Amino acid sequence: MSKRQIVLASNNTGKIAEVTEYLDPLGWAVLPQSNWSIPSAPEPHGTFLENALSKARFVAQRTKGPVLSDDSGLCVSALGGAPGVDSRWYAGSEATDEQNVQKLLHVLSGVQTREAYFYCVLVYLESATDPAPKVWDGRWWGSITREQQGHGGFGYDPVFWVKDLQCVAANLTRSQKNQLSHRGQALRSMVRYWEKERA
Repeated sequence: MSKRQIVLASNNTGKIAEVTEYLDPLGWAVLPQSNWSIPSAPEPHGTFLENALSKARFVAQRTKGPVLSDDSGLCVSALGGAPGVDSRWYAGSEATDEQNVQKLLHVLSGVQTREAYFYCVLVYLESATDPAPKVWDGRWWGSITREQQGHGGFGYDPVFWVKDLQCVAANLTRSQKNQLSHRGQALRSMVRYWEKERA
């Protein structure tokens, strides 16, 4: 039986591999948007959901088929939810992970309450005009350390303290991170939905 194709609104190879890990057993073939030479979608909105929906529609208009999109970021309570949707560009449009982390530590210097969470939302559209998008999300609570630790992960992982395991996210194995992370939570919710639909 041939697999059902779904386009992931991303060219991030790590993200494609992670989504494939969850959808392949359900008979889905996950394809990157680069297969259609689609440029990066604009993300002009103030919420993760609006950006994920906007990206999904942008890609679905060009592929004419099912699309899965996500948006995610780090939200720090003491900063009113920042960096939030601007997590990737917190220190500027060309910023590296290291520069983003350094800015966060600088902004939080002297701040005692350092509670934070990573958030991820997934949006599925059958087509660009799908009036009823399917949405799943996940939230991973922790806190921001005062200095970087660990050597793995990416983004804000070196400063995201995971209380249950008493280490930063950068020190987790891939399987540990998948079990706990915001994206892992959202992907498992999506899989449960599709398994129920198939039953």
